[in-house]
Amino acid sequence: MDENVKTEATEKKSLNFIEQKIERDLAEGKNGGRLQTRFPPEPNGYLHIGHAKAIALNFGLAKKYGGICNLRFDDTNPQKEDTEYMDSIENDIRWLGFKWDNIYYASDYFEQLWDFAVALIKQGRAYVDEQSAEQIAQQKGTTTTPGTNSPYRDRPVEESLSLFEQMNSGQIAPGRMVLRAKIDMAHPNMLFRDPILYRVLNMPHIRTGNRWNAYPMYDFTHGQCDYLEGVTHSLCTLEFVEHRPLYDLFVTWLKEVRGETENIEDNRTRQTEFNKLNLSYTLMSKRNLLALVKEGLVDGWDDPRMPTICGYRRRGYSPESILNFINKIGYTTFDALNEIELMESAVREDLNSRSTRVSAVIDPLKVVITNYPADTTEELTAVNNPEKPEEGTHTITFSRELWIEREDFMEVPDKKFMRMAPGKEVRLMNAYIVECTGCKKNDTGEVTEVYCTYDPESKSGQPGANRKIKGKTLHWVSCAHSMTAEVRLYDRLWKVENPRDELARIREERGCEAVEAMKEIINPDCLKVISNCQVETYVKQLPPLSYLQFQRIGYFNIDPSSTPDHLVFNRTVGLRDTAKRK
Repeated sequence: MDENVKTEATEKKSLNFIEQKIERDLAEGKNGGRLQTRFPPEPNGYLHIGHAKAIALNFGLAKKYGGICNLRFDDTNPQKEDTEYMDSIENDIRWLGFKWDNIYYASDYFEQLWDFAVALIKQGRAYVDEQSAEQIAQQKGTTTTPGTNSPYRDRPVEESLSLFEQMNSGQIAPGRMVLRAKIDMAHPNMLFRDPILYRVLNMPHIRTGNRWNAYPMYDFTHGQCDYLEGVTHSLCTLEFVEHRPLYDLFVTWLKEVRGETENIEDNRTRQTEFNKLNLSYTLMSKRNLLALVKEGLVDGWDDPRMPTICGYRRRGYSPESILNFINKIGYTTFDALNEIELMESAVREDLNSRSTRVSAVIDPLKVVITNYPADTTEELTAVNNPEKPEEGTHTITFSRELWIEREDFMEVPDKKFMRMAPGKEVRLMNAYIVECTGCKKNDTGEVTEVYCTYDPESKSGQPGANRKIKGKTLHWVSCAHSMTAEVRLYDRLWKVENPRDELARIREERGCEAVEAMKEIINPDCLKVISNCQVETYVKQLPPLSYLQFQRIGYFNIDPSSTPDHLVFNRTVGLRDTAKRK
């Protein structure tokens, strides 16, 4: 086979199914050979990791194929929407590294959607129904039995037009009337059984004020906005598969109303569905996330235990690590529960290459080097990032009295313990080999100080440093040249692998509210705060959200609330995956 042909075939095989479809559409000249996507979030909460997958897909495809991607806020429900959420969505998209071509709002199209609804009434394709929500639901039938027609289905066009205007007058109570499409009450797809197009809310909108009292439903808004905006490929998650025929029908009706039926199949928005991002030990329903925030079970939307993009940012995830994880799991047409360990692995891989190495002691124990001069200090060289030598070095002060991790000392060690113990030698990172000579205890038997001697010829970088010892290399900080810091050790918020299903089970069995059920499955060890961590003074000059590796401990970042006088660090992820072993 020709090498060029083989390379092209390999590239085609590596494309996901959405990319393959787009390349076919472009090659066939569909939609004039254009590619235009959009990311359409509802501004009723903060974006979570699942949204990051949709962002990466829509913006990424537009960039790859020379198209455009717009940000469009689906602001059709003024009951739940807020400009705070809009601002946060824009910030999250920018942080992930993407840029929209235009910002639109579903409310930009309210006038056109209203006119379209009026046209459907005049064509006999829509009518005002005065049944209650319960009556409409009952009258729709089931998946195995057909529905029955509304008693208002055949009301005169003029009457529906008049009532539709009244729906927007502010004089009709919410739930009193709705506008429904007239399609087929026996259709096997339940969504076709005269779906609701408009409902009455009688409340102001954050962008249109008091202009509207009746608002369009999602299914009547989404496809029409796509079409009016010029979107060529509408990319949705799998729950919209059954919505696609209705999406296509409404767009066809709109084209007919506008007299744009020429080459209708070549010039329509093409909806394609992909799998959601589901993660073990993670709950991503915005409704439940909002409940966590309102009930004070977490510290806001950006709590590092939350699966929100801003939560991951505050915890210390980089945008690259999130996008690398999304790329690894890919896009398919079936839902699966991805193990959170895979995402944590992507985070470790990324942070290993970008994190500044620093020394920090979480649970400090004092070490006194008895043969080191009390009035002497040394400035030792520490490499900032061994993966990137160009990032240089910084200095760390060595002195007679040091802090080490309490778990790195054992008075009576077992044979496998290779850290500090009486009669054993270890190397202090970037410094000297020391031998433990004993320890001091308090009245309760707790070790308060450890005593060592050092080998002056064993300094790192000198010829004597090559002397072989059995002990491990330990990190440390100088007692007189370190700072006390607060360290927040974050773990998984939920103690069950599939909190969504467990939450549903508890609520069904107990008949309780979601918040009460959530309290039962929150991991009691999801946050441990340590107030006496000792860190080297170098970190004082680093800005918030800096990526750090506490050597031999894990990856951390500097919390936005941190100040030079009160340092606060968040654990991003451990150096190794210990969850499976546990």
